[in-house]
Amino acid sequence: MKRAVKKHPLAIRWFHWINFPVIAVMVWSGMLIYWANDVYRIGFGDKTILKFFPDSFYQALHIPFRLAEGMSLHFVFMWFFAINGLIYVLYLIFSGQWRYIFPDRKSIKESLIMVLHDLHLTKKVPNQKKYNAAQRIAYTVVIFMGLGSVLTGLSIYKPIQFGTLTSMLGGYEWARIEHFTLTILFALFFLVHIVQVILAGWNNFQSMVTGLFILRDNKKILAPVFIPVEETDDKIDKENLLIISNQKEGISTQKEETFNEKISTSKNNDGNYEQDVKTNLDE
Repeated sequence: MKRAVKKHPLAIRWFHWINFPVIAVMVWSGMLIYWANDVYRIGFGDKTILKFFPDSFYQALHIPFRLAEGMSLHFVFMWFFAINGLIYVLYLIFSGQWRYIFPDRKSIKESLIMVLHDLHLTKKVPNQKKYNAAQRIAYTVVIFMGLGSVLTGLSIYKPIQFGTLTSMLGGYEWARIEHFTLTILFALFFLVHIVQVILAGWNNFQSMVTGLFILRDNKKILAPVFIPVEETDDKIDKENLLIISNQKEGISTQKEETFNEKISTSKNNDGNYEQDVKTNLDE
C-alpha cells in the first residue's frame, strides 16, 4: 500500500526549479567571460600545479571567442538570480520555513555523523527533520554564497559606481578572485547535489516536483524522520506523518523482527505538525 504526504510547499519548488537553470546559465556564461582573462592558477613561484583552465578544456566546450555572448547572458540572468534569491529568503523568513533550513546547535555534530554514514563508515543516523543536518548547513551556506556572488559581481561589473563596496571587498582584483572562487564552489555544490539526488532515488526527486513524498507500508525503520505536514480543516492523518526507510543495516533478514511504535504528535510554533516516533526492537 502506498500513501502520499506533503513535503515541499509549492513556493519552495518554484524557487528551486527557477534557480536550477539560472545558476547553470550563470556559471556557463561566467566561463565564457573568464576565458578572455584566465589568470588564476594553483601553484608556487613559476611552478603551476593546476591552471584554471587548460586550453583542452576550453576547446572541448567550444568556449573561445564568445566573450560578448557570455557578458550578454550573464548581465540578463543575474537579475533572475538576484530577484529569485531575495524572494526565496523573504519567503523562508515570513513563512517559518527557515526552521527547516537553518542549522541549530546540534547540526555540526549531526552533519559529521551523516557524512560518515554516507561514506559507509558508521551505521548510526541522527534524527532528522525535513532535511538532515548536512543538508541544512549546505543550503544555508549556499544562501550566503549567493549573497556573496551578487555583491562581488556588482563590484566587478561597476567598480566605480560601487566604489565603496569594491573597497570593502579588497578592491577590484580581490573582488574578482572572490567571485571566481564562489563560482567554483557553486559548480561543486551543483555536482554534489545532483549525485546525492541520484543516490537518494526517484521518490526523493519527485517530491521536489509534486511536493508529495510516497510512503510504503511494511518497510523496516532505519531512523525517525520528521516532515512538516500542512494542516487541513484542523484534522491530521497521523498515519501519514511517519516516513520510514526501506533499509535497515545490521539486522539479519533470517530472524523475525517486531517493531513497537509509540507515536506522539505535537504542534510546533509555526502551525505545522511533527511526528515523534520512538521505535523499540523486540527480539
